[in-house]
Amino acid sequence: MAKKPDSKNYKVVAENRRARYDFEIQEDLEVGIILHGSEVKSLRVGQSNIADSYASVDNGELWLTNAYIAPYEQAMFSHEPRAKRKLLVKSRELARMWNATKREGMTLVPLVMYFNDRGLVKLKIAIAKGKKNHDKRASDAKRDWSRQKQRILKNHD
Repeated sequence: MAKKPDSKNYKVVAENRRARYDFEIQEDLEVGIILHGSEVKSLRVGQSNIADSYASVDNGELWLTNAYIAPYEQAMFSHEPRAKRKLLVKSRELARMWNATKREGMTLVPLVMYFNDRGLVKLKIAIAKGKKNHDKRASDAKRDWSRQKQRILKNHD
């Protein structure tokens, strides 16, 4: 999850909790996102979902696909809820992401969408590799053991 600065503007809008279970996160990156006014107002109300979405590089640009932002009821001109949205990233980072997805078999997964301390909508995306079922079981076993160890230490004191 994105670190929380001491600001009243910081607010997590949508989080993809399953991404860390399904993917092995190599590295993450904060990117901007181009939105219309009604989309921002809908996000301020907190009506969005990025669980089924993904990012991809098309024609030298980074796009967020299948992210859901609910229509804003009071808007004169509404927006498409599952439209492709352009992500803002530096060209060097874009080239690195393109190389990772095309050559190394990685994928770009959105982790969290939030308002930063300046009140701008940001998206944290990760360069990740899909986990196999046995990797997921190993992660579960490791997590269960760490919880059990904490319980033992807590009760022992």
